[in-house]
Amino acid sequence: MSLFKNFNINKLKEGLSKTREKIFNSITETVTGKAIIDDLTIDKIEEILVSSDIGIDTAERIIEDLRKSLKSEKNRSTENILLLVKDELIKSLQVKDNSNKFLSSKPYVILIVGVNGVGKTTTIGKLANNYKKIGSKVIVGAADTFRAAANEQLDIWAKRADVDIIQSTKGADPSSIVFETIKKAVDDKYDVVLIDTAGRLHNKANLMKELDKIRRVIKKIIPDAPHETLLIVDANTGQNALIQANEFSKVTDINGLVITKLDGTAKGGVVFQIVAKQNIPIKFIGVGEGIDDLQEFDAKAFVEAIFN
Repeated sequence: MSLFKNFNINKLKEGLSKTREKIFNSITETVTGKAIIDDLTIDKIEEILVSSDIGIDTAERIIEDLRKSLKSEKNRSTENILLLVKDELIKSLQVKDNSNKFLSSKPYVILIVGVNGVGKTTTIGKLANNYKKIGSKVIVGAADTFRAAANEQLDIWAKRADVDIIQSTKGADPSSIVFETIKKAVDDKYDVVLIDTAGRLHNKANLMKELDKIRRVIKKIIPDAPHETLLIVDANTGQNALIQANEFSKVTDINGLVITKLDGTAKGGVVFQIVAKQNIPIKFIGVGEGIDDLQEFDAKAFVEAIFN
């Protein structure tokens, strides 16, 4: 069930236009006019899926399931083949969500991780705005103290979303910002806490140490927190997004993905590969630059937008 009720199918379709060209249009061209959808045609569909950043393993699994479906399916029309491919893609994105339920924990603590440049700061601002719009009292902890610019950008976004923010000077201990933020959230009865973190993936040992310390500090005050750890990845980076998901999963427990900058990229197919490899649900997608352009993810609507 949607929490924010900000889903906009037209925005999604518009944002996925280039991905649609790469996947749907190519498959349609392959199957249109075929009297019989034979094995050679299905092989070509697999090639299209692979070249669309969906990945070899994921494409093979989808095609294998498609072949099984076709064995018991008499209707091999173009329309039905497209429907079967679409159904397989939807199934590949449906992953069980193991994070805590928002309404059961107050304050609800969300830890945000991701490399610099993927849209982490803007995502936090948009997420804060989403929660604020449903009446939640929101506070942001600017724990990426490595970059002064990150704090400045986060402050701007916090003002746009009209939420509170705790920050400090460059080089301060991130865990001290986290402690101050969590304590204030508990004392002043905030509903939602969003914690930004540094994205220095090139130094995994330090990153792991920092994230472990942040988690320990949070748990000292709220034992069952953080309730969610969201990884932000940029759809435009294609295979790099998959690498980032793999690397971050090694240093911290990720229970949700946010895919940014889906609007205007032809590499939207990478979301299928990330979900398949990591078995982590996508929680939100960015389909525009505006503060209201972070939508809750819906697997069926996402695939429908690619195929419509």
